[in-house]
Amino acid sequence: MYAQDAGATRQEVGWIMGSFAVGLLGSRVWIGRLVDRQGRKIALLIGAFVVAIAPLGYLLTEAVIPLMAIRAFHGICLAAYTTGYNALIVDLSPPQQRGELISYMSLAVPIGMGLGPAGGAYLAQAVGYETLFYVSALLGFLSLLLVFQIKEPQKNSPQIPENLDPSRTENVVSNRSMGTLITSQSLLIPTLVLLLIGLLFGNLATFLPLFVRDINLGSYAGLFYSTAAIASFLPRLILGPVSDSIGRGLFITGSLVFYLLAMVFLAQADTAFELLTAAVLEGVGSGILIPMTIALISDRSAFNERGRVFAVCMSGFDGGIAIAAPIMGILNESLGFRSVFWLTGGLAIAALFLFLTLSNPTILRSFKFALGRSQDLYAIPTEKIAH
Repeated sequence: MYAQDAGATRQEVGWIMGSFAVGLLGSRVWIGRLVDRQGRKIALLIGAFVVAIAPLGYLLTEAVIPLMAIRAFHGICLAAYTTGYNALIVDLSPPQQRGELISYMSLAVPIGMGLGPAGGAYLAQAVGYETLFYVSALLGFLSLLLVFQIKEPQKNSPQIPENLDPSRTENVVSNRSMGTLITSQSLLIPTLVLLLIGLLFGNLATFLPLFVRDINLGSYAGLFYSTAAIASFLPRLILGPVSDSIGRGLFITGSLVFYLLAMVFLAQADTAFELLTAAVLEGVGSGILIPMTIALISDRSAFNERGRVFAVCMSGFDGGIAIAAPIMGILNESLGFRSVFWLTGGLAIAALFLFLTLSNPTILRSFKFALGRSQDLYAIPTEKIAH
């Protein structure tokens, strides 16, 4: 909305918003290596510092190109913070409680998303964008102060730390190169699923406020995101522990179905009820997909490669957002918002098909795993040292 109010077209809004994910993609691999070599805290410090500084940059300009540059710099915060945070949480989680603890700790996201958009929309309307950016920067600096209080439980290095038991899954050491990680089917398929959903989410995150303004429900933009965030609470609380018992497959499958239904409702929305129903469905989908995918790739990775694994796999989601904003900007300009929401529903179908058929070594085992009827054959056994 800030960009559009400054005179940007829909397509230019797409380029500006997409630049955030460009910063994400450009820093993911470097951040992943840093996390594996230097520890998790350094990435958290970088992320908090960037998120504290970047909002102040928006105060300096309303021009498209400078906004794209600041937005790209802003994207580094998410690459750094999410990689370091997720790796640290997995380090702290026993394998038998990994899904449970990842789900609980991921509640920080919907809490922030529940408060942030609604509060931001109120500040923008009540006191203007300038105050909004100052408040955002202040929150970033508070985050930085909190990060300084974090103490890592052990030293992260390419070797197993002396105080860790190498028989435990999270302490297995792997010698896989970055190229091997990228091309491994065990990690490639979750990455492609996240890529497709990233395309869907990128369109939703960028153009939903403009869509609701077009259908005369502009005041519901912040409420949509808040409703989605609140809706994501329950699955995070309940399904994480269950996934430790029956596996991640069934829940990832279910999340993709929820994303599909959300796009169907959104493409037809004319009333606040229909809009918020779509928000609930999208919230449930995101509340399941991201924690379960993090747990899945954690099951399939070793202690000393976890930063790189998160960097590679989560780049699928980032890449989808990066591609979505400019491409969907062009499509929304020519086809309209509703038609593009139908198209993004097709992306959810494609992701579902991919996961049902290729999430495990064979189509049959993939189908069984995706329906919760089989174990994950790609998971690293507790007694195995990966090479």
